Amino acid sequence: MTATRPIGVAIAGLGFGDAVHRPALAANSGLEAVALWHPRQERLDQVSSESGLKGYTDWDALLADESVDAVIIATPPAPRHNLALRALQAGKHLLLEKPVALDAQQVANLQREAISRRLSVAVDFEYRAVPLFQQAARLLQSRAVGDLWLVKMDWLMSSRANPNRAWSWYSQADQGGGVIGALGTHAFDTLAWLVGPVQQLQSMTRTAIAERPGADGRQQPVDADDIALINAELATDQGVLVSAQIALASVARHGRGCWLEIYGSEGSLVLGSGNQKDYVHGFSLTLHRDGESARSIQADDDLRFPTTWSDGRVAPVARLQSWWADSIISGHPMVPGLAEGLVSQQVCDRALA
Repeated sequence: MTATRPIGVAIAGLGFGDAVHRPALAANSGLEAVALWHPRQERLDQVSSESGLKGYTDWDALLADESVDAVIIATPPAPRHNLALRALQAGKHLLLEKPVALDAQQVANLQREAISRRLSVAVDFEYRAVPLFQQAARLLQSRAVGDLWLVKMDWLMSSRANPNRAWSWYSQADQGGGVIGALGTHAFDTLAWLVGPVQQLQSMTRTAIAERPGADGRQQPVDADDIALINAELATDQGVLVSAQIALASVARHGRGCWLEIYGSEGSLVLGSGNQKDYVHGFSLTLHRDGESARSIQADDDLRFPTTWSDGRVAPVARLQSWWADSIISGHPMVPGLAEGLVSQQVCDRALA
């Protein structure tokens, strides 16, 4: 990597990595996709042929490639810690999907390694890059609803409500599967960013669909959570505790989607979307202050995406990738990074305990 060429990036994992990270990289002039890694040769060959990028199934060979300055790791959670640790030891900057690892201790290990080697590690908490979420943060920072009293977050999705959806790593708790890993990581980070980190919590988790068909058609046991109900206290920067209620589900047939309600001494703020197909498109933001009519709020011009895609996930990921590139070049800490990933994972671990 030099001042005259983009940062060379390898993509590891070719599900979300190929569908979202690869087109997002193409929108960032400071980043360039240079290689792919995937454990299955057939899938690797398919994407390599489509993209023209060289492919690896050998992780050490990828890390030895001098064109690779940084790696996006978009694999399932279980192998992520080992792959990330080896990449850091090889001097590579990282962008990690979430959950970052299987538990907070693994995240802390990565954080220590990254700090000791002065490497930039981003965590793909992409809601921090969505314009209406950023607008909500701006309103809360200006005390638009006064002192915060109550937060309610419902994230009720139907993506796994069909019991015939195939058994996979998502069905296994020890592989990082479950709704807390999928949605809770985002929810806890979003709340920490907008209001404050979780302090006390009480949680109840459940596995509603206890079996799913395996590759051979026979039913396999599911032990990962697909419903989680959490009562918590959030601590603001001023040390004030705010009551919060969080409901997460991946088996909510015709669920209401993602809705965040924040109630304060002078009004309320509601941010949400019922879109079950695209978790970025479809959000609305409503501010209701005492003595005023409810107002639909649009994002300020400086927060809007310069480019959008039919897949709403690409734009916020591209924005987060650009922050990562700036962090790599400047040496400034990456936010959201492993510090934020650790805070979120600590709450996930407590919720699952």
